[in-house]
Amino acid sequence: MNRRTEPEHTPDGHFVVIRGRRWRATDPSVPDDAAARLRSHLMAARRAVGVALRQKDAAAERVSRERVNTAKVALGERGAPPWWEQDEAARRRRWEDGLRQLDS
Repeated sequence: MNRRTEPEHTPDGHFVVIRGRRWRATDPSVPDDAAARLRSHLMAARRAVGVALRQKDAAAERVSRERVNTAKVALGERGAPPWWEQDEAARRRRWEDGLRQLDS
């Protein structure tokens, strides 16, 4: 049985700590269903990066890495300003725009 535990968060909730390294946490305002769809897109894009690297296909790698970035930004894990400095409307626009791009 594969048990996934929630990673450690910094006291402010802005970062997760994995193996001693801080990474920006997913925006908690992203609804669960949208976050699941975005994570699905993210993992598919990461797999596509691997395929492109094995095939030495630079164009496919670039497109796949752009999709990874789009998903990470939509989740709030990348981008400026960080999600905790955005108002609720900007946060909603960010993940909705990401889903629109990735679903097309």
